[in-house]
Amino acid sequence: MLHTIAKDKHGPLTGTMAHAVEACVHCGFCLAACPTYSELGQEMDSPRGRIVLMKQVLEEKLPWAAAQQHVDRCLGCLACEPACPSGVPYRDLISPFRAVAQTKFKRTFAEKLRRFLAAQTIPFPRRFRLAAAAGRLGKLVRPLVPTALRPMIDLVPAHLPPAAAWAHITPAIGERRARVALLTGCAQQVLAPDINTATLAVLAQQGVEVIIPPAQGCCGGLAWHTGDLAAAQAFARKNLDAFPADVDAILTNAAGCGSALHEYHLVLRGTPDEARAEAFRHRVMDVSVFLTRLGLRTPPPTAPVPRRIAYHDACHLANAQGVRAEPRALLRAIPGVEVIELADAHLCCGSAGTYNLDQPEIAAALGEKKALAVIASGATVVASGNIGCLTQLAAHLERLGSPIKVRHTFQVLRDAYTPKG
Repeated sequence: MLHTIAKDKHGPLTGTMAHAVEACVHCGFCLAACPTYSELGQEMDSPRGRIVLMKQVLEEKLPWAAAQQHVDRCLGCLACEPACPSGVPYRDLISPFRAVAQTKFKRTFAEKLRRFLAAQTIPFPRRFRLAAAAGRLGKLVRPLVPTALRPMIDLVPAHLPPAAAWAHITPAIGERRARVALLTGCAQQVLAPDINTATLAVLAQQGVEVIIPPAQGCCGGLAWHTGDLAAAQAFARKNLDAFPADVDAILTNAAGCGSALHEYHLVLRGTPDEARAEAFRHRVMDVSVFLTRLGLRTPPPTAPVPRRIAYHDACHLANAQGVRAEPRALLRAIPGVEVIELADAHLCCGSAGTYNLDQPEIAAALGEKKALAVIASGATVVASGNIGCLTQLAAHLERLGSPIKVRHTFQVLRDAYTPKG
């Protein structure tokens, strides 16, 4: 099966894709879990439909163009994986397929330009901040901006928080219980640097020493999920070199970043770094998982924090990493807090990395539905564990005129430990 690309430069990914394709029995359980199928109602925009398309394309029974539109529409949310009774590893198919397809799919000049600009700005915090400033100027002349680039300026926030810097080492307060390294992210550093500040504060308060490796870079998730294998591999190798071995864990506080780090063995499959990537990914852990396993040394005091908190499952935390209970447990540890579950919680909010840029209509529809579910919950705060989700929720809640605050789980925890007078 799939022998037609065995001699391709992406040959090492062939076996990975073949296994995923062969595991699918076409039962259709994935359809109800898929946001794009829910939104569009087309078989080819479901995981089952895409698997059939990709299989036929790789076996040269269909032209690449036949799959392009439907593969592009996939959010990569992986909601299909927990819904699949056969255990199809869809993640082993969609990103590798996009990597192989990168040179096969034909895109317009405007699409290529938009993807190039995103790839050259978002993974680099300084460039991203400058690009955001330029985007605000672009809003003033929006009618003159090419249609394909308008989603980029539409997503630029009206205000950005000041840039922040963090010490190379944040010491534990009191007795040191653990020593970890933290990935600070790229977009998160620009859009919400307080998430890292809050994470460091909570970990230190719990007796955890945190190292921020200065040589770290973007996780490579944006490149990997859009099919830019060379860039994804470069980012992966940079982080493999940057993070120390003498720590208890490598922590992430952004679901998308954590998911990307866990897939370094796929990104570097067939290269001399594959074994190193395999060992690395087993040391990666979401910060909520680490703190839950470590145990709260001191529970949060009774504090004037919001009492009704809705929790939104970030797709790459719940589906890709299987992390659902831990963030909820940390929030429930705050005295008096009630964690509210959202309706249709399994459906993606529509952020999904650069999906807002590539598929703005679908992303907007999903974002509005998720915001309406948050409003219907009756919560005063919605918490999540991914910067993309938080940005998407904030934008759509604001458009709907809702006063509900959007916070990272660790911002809620930090505020509970250090209530403002």
